[in-house]
Amino acid sequence: MNTATIVNKVWSYCNVLRDDGVSYGDYLEQLTYLLFLKMADEYSRPPYNREIGIPEEYNWESLKTKRGGELESHYSMLLRELGKQKGMLGQIFVKSQNKIQDPAKLYKIIDMIDNEQWVMMGSDVKGDIYEGLLEKNAEDTKSGAGQYFTPRVLIKAMVDCINPEPLKSISDPACGTGGFFLAAYDHLVEDYKLDKEQKDYLKHKTFTGNEIVPNTRRLCLMNMFLHNIGEMTGESMISPNDSLLADSGQRFDYILTNPPFGKKSSMTITNEEGEQAKEEMSYNRQDFWATTSNKQLNFVQHIRTMLKTSGKAAVVVPDNVLFEGGAGETVRKKIMQNTDLHTILRLPTGLFYAQGVKANVIFFDNKPASKESWTKDVWIYDLRTNKHFTLKTSPLRYDDLKNFIKCYNPENRHQRTETWSEDNPDGRWRKYTYKEIHTRDKTSLDIFWVKDDSLADLDNLPDPDILAKEIVENLEEGLESFRKMMKNTNE
Repeated sequence: MNTATIVNKVWSYCNVLRDDGVSYGDYLEQLTYLLFLKMADEYSRPPYNREIGIPEEYNWESLKTKRGGELESHYSMLLRELGKQKGMLGQIFVKSQNKIQDPAKLYKIIDMIDNEQWVMMGSDVKGDIYEGLLEKNAEDTKSGAGQYFTPRVLIKAMVDCINPEPLKSISDPACGTGGFFLAAYDHLVEDYKLDKEQKDYLKHKTFTGNEIVPNTRRLCLMNMFLHNIGEMTGESMISPNDSLLADSGQRFDYILTNPPFGKKSSMTITNEEGEQAKEEMSYNRQDFWATTSNKQLNFVQHIRTMLKTSGKAAVVVPDNVLFEGGAGETVRKKIMQNTDLHTILRLPTGLFYAQGVKANVIFFDNKPASKESWTKDVWIYDLRTNKHFTLKTSPLRYDDLKNFIKCYNPENRHQRTETWSEDNPDGRWRKYTYKEIHTRDKTSLDIFWVKDDSLADLDNLPDPDILAKEIVENLEEGLESFRKMMKNTNE
């Protein structure tokens, strides 16, 4: 069967389980456990004969031999016991629970997975299947899973621009389900003829990340394992720690990331009665230029710390990072002084599952200390003005980003040509000097110049459905701002 057929087959059981109140996320989580156990079983047999570290009484065969209440009870015990194991195995099963209460349906899924030989599939096929499931899960907006899912075509474009090389380290301090790692992995495998040393480094040492949400972290680990990254009995490359809390001391060649949406940093406090509440927090770090509860600004500062002196970063940030005063202005001035902030991609709306998000990708190269500002020119590509995308009917495609990649010129970004000019005011690729930006109010990087057709020509308005969508996005954005104002006032 081809990839799409297997995805649909695996996903079809979700409709049955949803009748029992099992959400997409819960279903995908159970698939993660069962897929891992099945592949571990396959690896333990010829020709692989690998030591998988799973106790015999909790292996795949132990699930196949049971039915009814005995199966349900055994599966729950299996999850608890495997969560106590070391390495990647324990990380995938930590705090795991059985969410499928109907033993007949649980057995049906076990049987479905047992009928496929997963290890024999190429890592790209297995990965594509699981990625397909992750995307379907992200589409379930009620679950909130979409906040961890960055459009894969955008990730691929960011990776293609950064153009990572073999034997270099890559990190994502908010890695979600691992999309940036997988795109970088594919890029390295496809663009280079890797020797034995490079292959070993790619598998075991290239990737390091953080993900504080347990369920998302386990999805990431499974996703990486399906792509042949890491070892089943090896240590987890994904830390459960909040990456913003402290400087780990590790330095990386590349950082590719889309930090979580939401302006404020907060931590969840649980009292003695088990009640949970969120408390705003600022990160008082000596390596930060500004102390703020703005999560996005903290991530920008943290990413700069994480980079080697010659390191490169591509980061998705919301508009407020480009124009907000106070700490925002401080961070912008410092990032332009201490790094070469050379490129900004203004993203269109309609890309993310969180509604109304206006975001950008900023690209910067770290540099050693200097009295002179490292940023000389900032190149901006406007993919937002007069562009309309939706998640389902008109999704962003890789072809939509090809012109930006061409303008970026990954082979030699120091050789670029503007498409904007006095004669072509609608050119989307334009350069601004450091001096031009530094003299702007609050050193704002929120810059646009292409004429908005919907504002200039009432006879040339977008289709009604596009207008309605933009109105909804603006209303939701406004409502979210009011909610934050009310929350701050009440506090």
